[in-house]
Amino acid sequence: MRLRKQYLTKNDCYKAGRTIRPLGIMIHSTGANNPSVARYVPGDDVIGRNQYGNDWDRPGLEKCAHAFVGRFADGSVGTVQTLPWNRRGWHCGRGKNGSANDTHISFEICEDGLEDASYFKAVYQEAVELTASLCKEYNLDPLADGVVICHQEGYRRGIASNHGDVLHWFPKFGKTMDDFRADVARWMEGEDEMTQEQFDTMMENWLARRNNQPASDWAKPYIQEAIDAGVMTDIGGTIQSPQGVVTRQELATVAAAIIKR
Repeated sequence: MRLRKQYLTKNDCYKAGRTIRPLGIMIHSTGANNPSVARYVPGDDVIGRNQYGNDWDRPGLEKCAHAFVGRFADGSVGTVQTLPWNRRGWHCGRGKNGSANDTHISFEICEDGLEDASYFKAVYQEAVELTASLCKEYNLDPLADGVVICHQEGYRRGIASNHGDVLHWFPKFGKTMDDFRADVARWMEGEDEMTQEQFDTMMENWLARRNNQPASDWAKPYIQEAIDAGVMTDIGGTIQSPQGVVTRQELATVAAAIIKR
């Protein structure tokens, strides 16, 4: 889990200052095709920056979740906490039996086009780890009735408004909320064996971060020398992803260019 903190202190929910004793966690998704967390928070160099002034850190919004899960500036997936965990959020409205705002911590998973399996795997795993961490912190059993639920499940229980998330998304990739709860429980148990899927997700995130890192200062003159010599260059006369991993086929291409010289 990659967790950063940026409280939405200008949001009316934060300023209301009401607290809860967390009895569960409610999972939401944003309902908009924008996987960037910076859409919902002011951001910074790591998270990415909101350029349009439409984040949730402003008054006049009747909504606020405790966290957002989605892409950071480097393309990898992480979590930004936006409220103290025990602050009463405004995330699910009200149903015939009350409101989970009074009982549940909430987080929003930033949706993309709902067709990218690699993005889904990354945010799903991040959500599992975040939920497991919160369950440990507040001594919650993710398999107990009503503890870990999504917005749609909250509606069915009469403690949330009628939204479909996340049951419109998870099943597209073969996941149910029962799967999610079981995965949270397994993560909390601290199983030594990592699944191939979890390893692949971690590697994809690591590679994305490496690919977006700029060249180190010490390497810049050598990179420029390689470009000037025509040995190693990309489209536009630059070298993209200077700290990315080099494959053997890419190394062979560079070696061939050297031999030709």
